[in-house]
Amino acid sequence: MLMTRDLTGILVDIMSEKSATAAAGEKIGFEEAFMLHHRVVFRAARSVVRDNAAAEDIVQETFIRLHRNPDVIQNEEMLRPWLIRVAINLAKNAVRGQIRANTRDENYVKLTGDPMGVGSVEADFEEKAGVDEIYKALDMVREPLRSCVILKQQGLSYREIAASLDISEASVGTYVARGRAEFARVYGISR
Repeated sequence: MLMTRDLTGILVDIMSEKSATAAAGEKIGFEEAFMLHHRVVFRAARSVVRDNAAAEDIVQETFIRLHRNPDVIQNEEMLRPWLIRVAINLAKNAVRGQIRANTRDENYVKLTGDPMGVGSVEADFEEKAGVDEIYKALDMVREPLRSCVILKQQGLSYREIAASLDISEASVGTYVARGRAEFARVYGISR
């Protein structure tokens, strides 16, 4: 003979099993899908395009497609693979588009014989080499002088620099001057 407490326990078990089954069959909301899968979709896109900004654009387009077609996913288990597949396909398309654009540019230079196009490639290379020299020289400036120079160059005030680096505001001006002098000395030697 079953007691009321035992019957209640059995009913609770049956009800919780049914509610778990029903919850598994429910569709996941768009916001929840975005929160759960944004990072993995971003990493998948970035692995193909190798550019954070382009990967963010691809993530946005992926979730727009999910939002426009909410019935495309029948259950939650298929959502993540679908999002990754869409993101990778969009990323591959973006890479193909970039390759085509580069090819068109190269063909234009070949057809027109535009010396400015070739000259600009050489100028870009020389500019990049110059920038690399600047970074090498800047790396040789000791801390906190280097950080003070970089932050001042970015337009921060002495107060902001002091707060960022946890140094006294009175010493920031001295550090900036010394850092600039050290950079000029090192950069002059490396050139």
